[in-house]
Amino acid sequence: MTGNSPPGGGPWTEFWANNAGGDRTPSGGGCLPEGCSGIEDAQKAVWYDFIAKLPRSAQLLDLATGDGRVLRWMLARRRDLKLTGADLAPQLPPAPRGTKIRAGVAMEALPFPDSRFHAVTSQFGFEYGDIDATAGEIARVLRPGGSVGLLVHRGDGPILEHNRPRAEAIAWALDEASVVARASSALTMGPGGLQVALDAAAATAVAGEQRFGRHSPGWEIPEAARRTLQMGGRAGVPWMLETLASIERQARNEIGRIDTLARACAVADDRARLVAAFAAADLGLQTTSGVCEPSGRPFGDFIVFR
Repeated sequence: MTGNSPPGGGPWTEFWANNAGGDRTPSGGGCLPEGCSGIEDAQKAVWYDFIAKLPRSAQLLDLATGDGRVLRWMLARRRDLKLTGADLAPQLPPAPRGTKIRAGVAMEALPFPDSRFHAVTSQFGFEYGDIDATAGEIARVLRPGGSVGLLVHRGDGPILEHNRPRAEAIAWALDEASVVARASSALTMGPGGLQVALDAAAATAVAGEQRFGRHSPGWEIPEAARRTLQMGGRAGVPWMLETLASIERQARNEIGRIDTLARACAVADDRARLVAAFAAADLGLQTTSGVCEPSGRPFGDFIVFR
């Protein structure tokens, strides 16, 4: 939160594969700012209000469902709903009990029959795809009179604000300080190379902490490299090189996620184009409301079409 959606292909595929056991991310990391439990409470509230208006035993499809958290929230409030999730990622965490999730599904080509669902929803997902094609597919699988609920990003909100400095710190560690490249190169120097690599990683961790703060990626990445080198003497150079490469791959994947987040915010902020995409699919805008963190600052907009 991708190919087409935050929990979809590209940099998000590995994200979901590596986080299949839960919501844990490194300190201060992930898509949401640290300590933002109030954001989740606000998300739940809009979905509870949306599903309260659905008929009994309604069929609902959640797009870009990721780990199925929206489905889990809905089912906790209404056990009668028939909930299905779909996501582009080929590997996802297990579906919440009582729901069904289909992986490897593009929003632009849904494998469901016409007029199947009473409602279609998406939380921070729709705006990552081809909105014209996806709006058409939503209209196709939606029953006459059905509702569409979208919780979309805001470019002026705290989520993108939190992630932009992370991208800057990652780019500094990998490209300006080049900690992984320098350490990897030193390991190939022969005797004494390990100590050179250790010194470079340790110095970069100190510089990253001073520049970006402890537990920022500017510190986390070189510190992870330092610990790898510190522990790797017995495992050998191939193991250290492989682990360093994995650290860099994960970090660049996060940059990829943040880049897609920024693009999705721009799409969601172009509200006229988004509304026009649904109008072309014969779905009209019903309501738009800001969704706020406890401070009152909006972090997303909840949009309903019918």
